Amino acid sequence: MTPLERAAALALLKERTREGEDPAATERQHAKGKLTAYERIELLLDKDSFQEMDGLRRHRASGFGMELRRPHSDGVVTGWGTVHGRTVFVYAHDFRIFGGALGEAHASKIHKLMDLAEVSGAPLVSLNDGAGARIQEGVTALAGYGGIFRRNTRNSGVIPQISVMLGPCAGGAAYSPALTDFVFMVRETSQMFITGPDVVRAVTGEEVSMDGLGGADVHAEISGVAGFAYDDEESCLEEVRYLLALLPQNNRELSPVETTDDPADRVNDALLDLVPADPNRGYDMRAVIEEIVDDGETFEVHARWATNIVCTLARLDGHVVGIIANQPSSMAGVLDIHASEKAARFVTTCDAFNIPLITLVDVPGFLPGVSQEHGGIIRHGAKLLYAYCDATVPRVSVILRKAYGGAYIVMDSQSIGADVTLAWPTNEIAVMGAEGAANVIFRREIAAADDPDSVRAQKIEDYKSELMHPYYAAERGLVSDVIDPRDTRRALIRSLRMLRSKHADLVSRKHGNPPA
Repeated sequence: MTPLERAAALALLKERTREGEDPAATERQHAKGKLTAYERIELLLDKDSFQEMDGLRRHRASGFGMELRRPHSDGVVTGWGTVHGRTVFVYAHDFRIFGGALGEAHASKIHKLMDLAEVSGAPLVSLNDGAGARIQEGVTALAGYGGIFRRNTRNSGVIPQISVMLGPCAGGAAYSPALTDFVFMVRETSQMFITGPDVVRAVTGEEVSMDGLGGADVHAEISGVAGFAYDDEESCLEEVRYLLALLPQNNRELSPVETTDDPADRVNDALLDLVPADPNRGYDMRAVIEEIVDDGETFEVHARWATNIVCTLARLDGHVVGIIANQPSSMAGVLDIHASEKAARFVTTCDAFNIPLITLVDVPGFLPGVSQEHGGIIRHGAKLLYAYCDATVPRVSVILRKAYGGAYIVMDSQSIGADVTLAWPTNEIAVMGAEGAANVIFRREIAAADDPDSVRAQKIEDYKSELMHPYYAAERGLVSDVIDPRDTRRALIRSLRMLRSKHADLVSRKHGNPPA
């Protein structure tokens, strides 16, 4: 063959690999509302930027008829490209080949890609649509997963790792997404579970569908496994692109800075109406955040799980920040087990990737109750405390209204290392609410009074005026400044500009031992 003929043969081979060995398999994939691996990669990456790696790889397994079927790519497409002009590594299971099941060659391709992402210092995105370990290859397939898990862990906090669930992910395979930084799911087509409905039925007698057991809404609302859930693959992958635009390439870099026409000194007049002065009235903290950040744009993580706390990425003065805020419209904004876990994970993620933290505080305390205590609210609440204390990025907190008890301390108070602590003149910082405090401190006096209700009311007012007035913490140096709510955006931006060159020396240690 001439060189030209060889080049033509190569192009034909690659085209056949892309189209798949069985056209009917592609039709079945589309009939389920699912795209092929190559189509997904085209949506994720910038146009014509994908460079495939190991596209001609074939398995070496024998037995069970495997030697008679050796398709190129071995059921996974690997390579790199760009998203908004920055390098991103990606692998995508090809469900048309062995149902996307992982074998030795398949795993080896992923290992090689993960190692390249690590040494290159660029994000890794996995597009998951596979049937788990390839049964015909036995323990070598399981060892392949072990190699993925080890690399997920080694790269944790080093490069952003994003898992996109676009099909089934069962058994041990589900642990790789669980080890990554962000998990996206698509409704009706993606599921994650350790044991499927058939096993659940056989062992427990429970009847449940695949979506009911591990669908997108289950993991976005109940388990907290998925941070995001979408109706279709196109919108899901577009949001992955947006997230990548907010993240740095690795832990040694900062997130991209965007120019903005939103003035740094814009006055927030709307905040006077958005947040009621009455501490017992609820409001939507998301509206407060949108008023403060650049152009009102946010990217909320776990929006439908643990809704009593909000964790979102946004920009201030063009720079990416992570915002953690109590949500008074849900459970009055209390901290409970799930809210503590959600916020702790978000704080740790932001700290790992050099994203400054903004904390908006309006918290009445930790949720009381037997179920919370028996469920381990102490150790779960300690996870959030540990995450904040361990964070070295710039940290600015703003107390809007209530900040009571241990929850005040945990929500990035000055005493645990916040660099700048601001407060509105509506702030109430105390061990507990005035009513509860008065009942404890003046219990005997109230009980002995001829008019207990009148005495109790007076003692509540005395406690408020003595210990809960808005300048009490500022007078003792526990709040950097009390600010006009309308100046919140300006104060945050000024604080972050000052902290931009912050450097924190860490104590020498192998690693910490965070609460379980």
